Amino acid sequence: MMDKQKAPLFERLVEHAGSKHISLHVPGHKAGQGLAASARPYYEAILQLDATEITGLDDLHHPEEAILEAQQLAADCFGAEESFFLVNGSTVGNLAMILSVCRRGELLLVQRDVHKSVIHGLMLAGAKAVFLNPEVDSETGLTLGLRPDAVEQALEKYPAAKGLLLTRPGYYGTAVSLEPIAKLLHDRQKPLLVDEAHGAHFGFHPALPKAALSYGADAVVQSTHKLLTAMTMGAMLHVQGERIDRKEIKRYLTMLQSSSPSYPLMASLDLSRMQMHTKGEELLQQGMSVVGQFKEHMKTQSRFQLQEPQAADVDGVLQDPFKVILTDAEGRMSGFALKDELEARDCFVELADPQAVLLVFSLASTSDDVDRLVGALRSIANDLQGEAGPPADLSSRLQPAQTYSAVPGLSEPVSFDEQMYRNKGTAQLPLEEAVGMMAAEMIVPYPPGIPVLCPGESISAEVVRYLTRLSAMGARIHGMTSGAEPMLPVLIATREQ
Repeated sequence: MMDKQKAPLFERLVEHAGSKHISLHVPGHKAGQGLAASARPYYEAILQLDATEITGLDDLHHPEEAILEAQQLAADCFGAEESFFLVNGSTVGNLAMILSVCRRGELLLVQRDVHKSVIHGLMLAGAKAVFLNPEVDSETGLTLGLRPDAVEQALEKYPAAKGLLLTRPGYYGTAVSLEPIAKLLHDRQKPLLVDEAHGAHFGFHPALPKAALSYGADAVVQSTHKLLTAMTMGAMLHVQGERIDRKEIKRYLTMLQSSSPSYPLMASLDLSRMQMHTKGEELLQQGMSVVGQFKEHMKTQSRFQLQEPQAADVDGVLQDPFKVILTDAEGRMSGFALKDELEARDCFVELADPQAVLLVFSLASTSDDVDRLVGALRSIANDLQGEAGPPADLSSRLQPAQTYSAVPGLSEPVSFDEQMYRNKGTAQLPLEEAVGMMAAEMIVPYPPGIPVLCPGESISAEVVRYLTRLSAMGARIHGMTSGAEPMLPVLIATREQ
């Protein structure tokens, strides 16, 4: 019988740190002894736990003791048959999932609004993808996930597909029910792979969406650091059933993850699991109460408004209460401008888009956080009161979901075999001149890290308009050359006829 109250890896590290041992091994800071004096107030305690694979501390790549027990407890907590600690974030979990399922030239069905790590996984595998466009909320432009009929159509058209990889929840918090999608795949003996990076807290409170594993998903990646309390880069990969080759998963995790994993990071995964295992619902309730306080405050002012997808709570689509979307009700401030104003008042948001900012609360959020945020918003409203001038250019509620170059529904298969691109020339073209060309690289507004263009995709006029707007607003766009005249990398001699 496993003891949910235990954090075996953390406890073993604390025991080792208190043993007054002499370190004759790496790391070179020797339990913090070598720290610069200025760093001691910040690092000294944590570096006492920063060990390596010595006797008694186990080995992530061949766990037999504390790490094995910690992972077994994680599987029990999150509802998996087997769980793996990830020290390279959900990114490495996505890579391992794809590589374990797909070989070069094989086909995977992929929800279009995936994180760039999924595309990198396809590239490493040399696989092909058929993209399924998510449903889009007509009012807000937010994605609502995949519809079962779109999945069924894809499975019928591409019966050789190795499975489906989807994202749930979306970055803005919308989460679709997976029951009918899982059934469609499992009836055909195909695995359902889920990037649930933003949903590690799902299933621990009745007000939250159910976790993907509870629907029967075969492999699920969760960023334990995003909405729970692990350190940044701390994540887990959960598997169940017989449709996933766990030996392959382990092989690729050994290849892709550091051979010197961070023990403080792994211990934080252990501690985060213990919190959820023992009082997850209570902690999440506290966090949601804080969100409720913020929403009550928002009713007392008129300058800023909360935005929710109109389809929330309809057709199996739920909204994560910890994700709060905030816009200027007067339409005079873009999301980027609101982000700048909040940051000037020491409130740092998750991301901005042309219309809104995304606020991410968690079980660790406090009433003091709300008071400071509300005060900042009131300050912004007061400073802008009576401001003259036309509204900001927000007439087009363009979101990335509306710019995908794939036609509505299913794309044609897109090859991510890099050999196909290495022998082709590339060029940098001004945005307007790139319409009709094929993208040579991923173009990724960051955050959220969802590619607007993937290598080999056609560059549409809609994409160019969107990127032009983002660039003008100061967004960070990976893969695109910024400056007075932003440039896109394209494959030459591939202009569509």
